[in-house]
Amino acid sequence: MRPKIQSIPTSMTGQAWHWRYLANDGTPDQLLDSLLLGRGVPPYDLDRHRHPTIRDFMPDPSLFQDMETAAKRLADAVERNERVVIFGDYDVDGATSAAVLIRLLRALGNQAGYYIPDRLLEGYGPSGKALVELGQQGAQLVVTVDCGAQAFEALGMAKAAGLDVMVVDHHQCVAALPEALALVNPNRLDEHPEAALHGHLAAVGVAFLLAAALVRELRGRGRFASQPEPSILPLLDIVALGTVADVAALKGLNRAFVAQGLKVMANRRNIGLNALLSAARLERAPQCSDLGFALGPRINAGGRVGKSDLGVRLLITEDEDEAREISAELNRLNEERRAIEAQVQEQAEAACVSQANMPVIVATGQGWHPGVIGIVAGRLKEKFNRPAIVIAIDEDGIGKGSGRSITGVDLGAAVLAARDHGLLVGGGGHAMAAGLTINADQVDGLTHFLNDRLAGDVAAASLDRMLLVDTITAPRGINPGLAEQLEAAGPFGMGWPAPRIVTGPVRIVKADIVGQNHLRMIVSGDDGGSFKAMGFRLADQELGQILLALPRDRRLWLAGRIKKDDWGSRPAAEMHIDDAAFAD
Repeated sequence: MRPKIQSIPTSMTGQAWHWRYLANDGTPDQLLDSLLLGRGVPPYDLDRHRHPTIRDFMPDPSLFQDMETAAKRLADAVERNERVVIFGDYDVDGATSAAVLIRLLRALGNQAGYYIPDRLLEGYGPSGKALVELGQQGAQLVVTVDCGAQAFEALGMAKAAGLDVMVVDHHQCVAALPEALALVNPNRLDEHPEAALHGHLAAVGVAFLLAAALVRELRGRGRFASQPEPSILPLLDIVALGTVADVAALKGLNRAFVAQGLKVMANRRNIGLNALLSAARLERAPQCSDLGFALGPRINAGGRVGKSDLGVRLLITEDEDEAREISAELNRLNEERRAIEAQVQEQAEAACVSQANMPVIVATGQGWHPGVIGIVAGRLKEKFNRPAIVIAIDEDGIGKGSGRSITGVDLGAAVLAARDHGLLVGGGGHAMAAGLTINADQVDGLTHFLNDRLAGDVAAASLDRMLLVDTITAPRGINPGLAEQLEAAGPFGMGWPAPRIVTGPVRIVKADIVGQNHLRMIVSGDDGGSFKAMGFRLADQELGQILLALPRDRRLWLAGRIKKDDWGSRPAAEMHIDDAAFAD
C-alpha cells in the first residue's frame, strides 16, 4: 500500500516539495510513462523515448549551417590523402571529439594527426601561432573541435597563411563569426531553427554528425563501391563519454547517444576505454554515472595536471600495452588532481565567506592551479546554490577563471557581455558553464558587473527553488526491484534528472559520518521496512547536522534517489538523500 504524504511547503532545507508528474498507479509500465511525461516528453512521443535509438533521434546532418561544406572538404582530404590535423580542447569533450574524427579518418585511410594545446602554457582554444606552425609543418587542413567559435584572431592568421581551417564547436556564438572555411555549431545565431533545437549537444555530438555527413558524402562519390564502408556506430562509446563528462543535457539525441553508447562500451572493443575501465576497477557493465565520476575525471586529469594529449592518445590507440601505460598514468594524475582540488577548494571557500549572500560568488587566489578551478566552481555552486566563478591569478597578474551556474541563470551570456564591456581579455561558454581570462585589477569590476546583471535572475531562481519528486513508496518498497524499474527511464544526467522518491514515515535507527563528510543512516518505517540511506557531502551541511542530532523517535519523510547496492551477499537498495521533512 502506498503511503499518503501530507503537503510539504517547507522542508529541512527550506524547499517546497512538488510532484513532477503524478499520474501512475505504481505498475512498472505506468511508472515509466509518468517518469517520461514528467521530463517533458509529450504523450504522443512516449514510444520513441521508452527505448531511445540513434535511428529515431538522429537529424539530417545537412540541416546544420556549413555541414555540407565541411563534409565535402573532409572528403576531398580523404580522396587526396592530404595531411589533416584535428585541433582539440584539453578536456574530455575535446579529447572525445578529436578521437571520433581521427578514428573515422584513419578507418578511411587518412592518417589524421592531432594537436592538443597545453592548458598552462597555451590556454584555451587555437592560437594563431599554433595554427600557422601546423601549416608550416605540412598540415593542409585543420579541424578545431570543442573550440574555435570565438577564435577571430587565430583563424584570421591561419587564413592569411593559406591554411584551411574548419570549426566544430558547441559554445555560444556572437553574430560575427571568425574566418573559417566552415563553422559547424548548432549555437550559431543564424542556425536553421530545426538544427538550433540541438544546441544542447556537446562538441562530440556535433563531431559525430560531421562523421555521418562525411561517410554519406563519400558514399555518394562511390568511395565504397570497392571497399567496405566504415560504420560510425562503434564510435558511440566515445560519444557517450564526452556527452556525459561535458554535462550536456541528456534529452533527445544526447539521451540516445548515451543509451546506445553504454551498450557499445559494455562490449569493451575500444582498447583504450577497456584499459581505463580496468584502471577504474569497473568490471561490470558501465553505467551513466561511471562516465561522469570514474572515466571522465581520469581523462580530464591529463589536461588538468598532466600531459594534455594523454586522453586522445588513449582513445585512439590500438596498442594494448600503450593503453595500459596511459591509463595507469591518468589514474596517477587523477589522484594528484584530487589532492590539488581539495587544497584549492578549502582556500576558495575561505575566500568567499563574505560573499555568501551575494547573487554571484567570485573567488580568486594567487597561484591556484587552473586545472581544477572548474571543479571547485562546481562545488561552490552546489554549496551556496548560486553561480560561482573561481579565478586563478598567475605571477604576471593574469587570471584564468571558470564558472558554473544554476538552472535559470545564463552565465555564458553574462560572461560574453562582460567581455564586450571591456572587463575581460577573453571569455565565453554556455548557460551552465563559462571560462574567462582577466587582468587581476579588473576582478572587482567583473564581480560588480555580474552581480548587477544576474541579481534578478538569481533571485527568481531562488524563489522558484523547489524539490521535484516523482513517486512515493512505503519504506518496505525500497528494494532492488524498484531501482530496476526506475532505471528503465534512464540514462539520467543533466536535463534528465534521476527519479526522486519520497518514502516514510521513517525513524532513524543509526546515524554516523563516513568517508569525507558523508552521512550514513539506517532508517526503519512504520511498516517494518528498513534500508540504508546515504547523504553524500552532507555531514557538514545544515541538513546533515539536523539529521545527526534528531531524537530517534522523530518521524520523517525522506526524499532521494534509489540505487542498487551490490556489495553485500545479496542485492539490496539504498536511498541517496536529497532532502527531509518532519512527518508530524
